[in-house]
Amino acid sequence: MDARPFDALLLVSFGGPEKPEDVVPFLENVTRGRGIPRERLEEVGEHYFAFGGKSPINDINRDLLAAIRADFAEQGLDLPVYWGNRNWDPYLRDAVDRMVADGVRRAACFMTSAYSSYSSCRQYREDLFEVSHDRPIRLDRLRQHFNHPVFVELFTEATREALARVGQDAHVVFVTHSIPHQMNEASGGPGCGLYERQHLSAAGLVAERLGLADWTLAYCSRSGPPSQPWLEPDVNDHLEELASRGVGGVVLVPIGFVADHMEVVYDLDTEAKETAERLGLRFARAASPNADPRYAGMVRELLLERAAAERGESPTRPALGDLGPKADTCAIDCCVNPRSQRPVIA
Repeated sequence: MDARPFDALLLVSFGGPEKPEDVVPFLENVTRGRGIPRERLEEVGEHYFAFGGKSPINDINRDLLAAIRADFAEQGLDLPVYWGNRNWDPYLRDAVDRMVADGVRRAACFMTSAYSSYSSCRQYREDLFEVSHDRPIRLDRLRQHFNHPVFVELFTEATREALARVGQDAHVVFVTHSIPHQMNEASGGPGCGLYERQHLSAAGLVAERLGLADWTLAYCSRSGPPSQPWLEPDVNDHLEELASRGVGGVVLVPIGFVADHMEVVYDLDTEAKETAERLGLRFARAASPNADPRYAGMVRELLLERAAAERGESPTRPALGDLGPKADTCAIDCCVNPRSQRPVIA
């Protein structure tokens, strides 16, 4: 297998606290520059403290890192794999330091985020530029994978298993992280609204494979002020509405999340489950891809696809649905942040 011109793969993720004393410093990293009082951060941190002060995300990434390395070895791809987080140890800058010290001069970056928006893509690209622009290394982002056949297959399988647990008559609610309307409108370019369109496309692909005639998309994890419009409906409000329609059971599918991290285990497995139980709804939650070996194999496919394109070849670019494969690079006005303009990779 030919990964040229890449010397390495960098797994890029959000990061999360691993013990109680990490929680507030982690949240300070996440919200830096927004002027949020420490008292508010401690309040938000209760979500983490309820789980021992530890987010599941780093352990999942360790498992995914191992799965990618195992897949590379099994397929005969001799390429080192590094891991760096935006907001907690291991930090991106430390990962780039290690790569530079190891002689890596060009790395492909797989981001554990499948969709387009400022917070789910461009902000990652800003941070990657910040840690690499003055170093002897080039970082290239692999394309988004919300409609890759493997991603769709994994959610289809997980949804089917959840329906088997709760009953085939259950209503399927696909759930993702809410973002401000303004951020959604800027995703993919001014007025494009690509974040919401990508989620509807991915959910529709899963629903089509399962023969679902009635399904919906809802949102979780809103964090902005009440005066700022965010994507709706909130999943808990939506469960109320479904119950009022006489729905007897629900399956929540975290279509917007590649791993079962805090937004999933708290917002869905805790809050939404409590709402469903209060309403008398049968409840099941489908699994995210996490560190499934097939997901690791998809990372390899995306890497080899991009490597071939960089060599001037015309590789196959698997993608389902009508949105097609996302481009390797983005337009300069893609997913801009109206509050600031920072340089980006890709």
